[in-house]
Amino acid sequence: MKIYNFLSILVIALFFMGCKKSIPADLSDVSFIPHPLSVEATGTAFEIKPKLLIEYNSDQNSIDQADLLSKQIFEISGFEPVVQDVSNGNSISLEIDQALSANDSYEISIEENQIAIKANNEAGLFYAVHTLLQAIEYSADFDAWIIPSGLIKDAPKFEYRGAMLDVARHFFSVNDVKRFIDLIAAYKLNVLHLHLSDDQGWRIEIKSWPKLSEIGGSTAVDGDMGGYYSQEDYKEIVAYASSKFITIIPEIDMPGHTNAALASYPELNCNGKAPELYTGTKVGFSTLCTDKEITYQFVDDVIRELAEITPGPYIHIGGDESHVTAKDDYISFINRTNEIVKSHNKTMMGWDEIALADIDSNDVVQYWAKDENATLAVEKGAKVVLSPSKRVYLDMQYDSTTHLGLHWAAYIEVDSAYIWSPKSLVDGVNKDDILGIESPLWTETITNMEEIEYMVFPRILGHAEIAWSDEKYLDWDLYKHRLAKHAKQLKRKEINYYPSKLVPWK
Repeated sequence: MKIYNFLSILVIALFFMGCKKSIPADLSDVSFIPHPLSVEATGTAFEIKPKLLIEYNSDQNSIDQADLLSKQIFEISGFEPVVQDVSNGNSISLEIDQALSANDSYEISIEENQIAIKANNEAGLFYAVHTLLQAIEYSADFDAWIIPSGLIKDAPKFEYRGAMLDVARHFFSVNDVKRFIDLIAAYKLNVLHLHLSDDQGWRIEIKSWPKLSEIGGSTAVDGDMGGYYSQEDYKEIVAYASSKFITIIPEIDMPGHTNAALASYPELNCNGKAPELYTGTKVGFSTLCTDKEITYQFVDDVIRELAEITPGPYIHIGGDESHVTAKDDYISFINRTNEIVKSHNKTMMGWDEIALADIDSNDVVQYWAKDENATLAVEKGAKVVLSPSKRVYLDMQYDSTTHLGLHWAAYIEVDSAYIWSPKSLVDGVNKDDILGIESPLWTETITNMEEIEYMVFPRILGHAEIAWSDEKYLDWDLYKHRLAKHAKQLKRKEINYYPSKLVPWK
């Protein structure tokens, strides 16, 4: 009888354990930005509880991303998962699986008691983790921390998904740059282009030409405080970016936009005289002396030192708005500079004016203004990065009431930043010609991190989606509602975003 009673109790207990109540939830209702390639909802949820396990396989890549996921789940939910290499029940597993053929691709399978993340590479794991973190925000409408169940499959549309930060017009600290990196990495951007020199300031230490930073880095627009990165500072930024799967692209703008360099070393000027340091915002008035051999020694030294501390493949040489450089001299300068870049085993990038020079399939042209330059670049075999000033320039005002920024290209509201297609932007430039998209923030009027965030967010979220997501998801009427629900994530990260009236914020 005792055995019978014991068995009865055991059967009843197992019955109730097996009848654990499912939590209904809809994965397709999560406000993912950028939108994954596919989302299949199964109607239940994985619940985040104390002693949640995060399992990794044996490689260091999985361990690093497991640690990241654990830290982020703790920050969001207050539960600190246990990271280990053996699964035991309620767990999240991370695995590199090269059977997923697309570079940076991943899959997330979410069941009630198990989440399995597989990715083609470590970057794919990183992107999957950030997608999963967005899904956790869905919990705001529940009494528990949950992740809706289903299957997510994802891969990027373009390999180059970038932002540019102008640190020349106004200087920003290493910590500010790191904050910027954190914010853009969460939305699967993988390039940060640093505009390191201009008329108003030189922001990188060049040991063979020390006055560039000492003199050229001493001021900024409106006479504001200058500054520059030591090479150790720059290496710190590069390493931090790399940990977030972001490639740093340094830009030294030449042969125009060079007043800070000319003020530091007058021998680079054709008249041999040092101009005054410049704190205004006019463009196109300066040029290196393209006829002097010392100019090319200068270019070689600068690119050599930058190449030595830049592991990424690109050196950006500017090349825009050199209005006082004769066309033939400009072309000759770009050609020779290109040879110098290649001699240091880097790929030359430049603004779309460099298409006038003898570029080829080994070069990258950044389109910002002239369609004819973009089509010329493609005709010469170069790849194009799209930065159309009327769509993605983050320093453009939202409307006439915006207290920061300029509007020489356009007023760019949140809808205007989103409603455009890379493949139809420029006649003759097709999807296969496009390396990717980059959103530049020029800083003539931007002086601090709070102002950076206001001008960048939420527009860059739309740019990130255009660069990552399939065309079928690029619908403004649907996107604006996802963006509205996404506001809680911006607030949790304490991002000072622009609350556009075109978005039905929650």
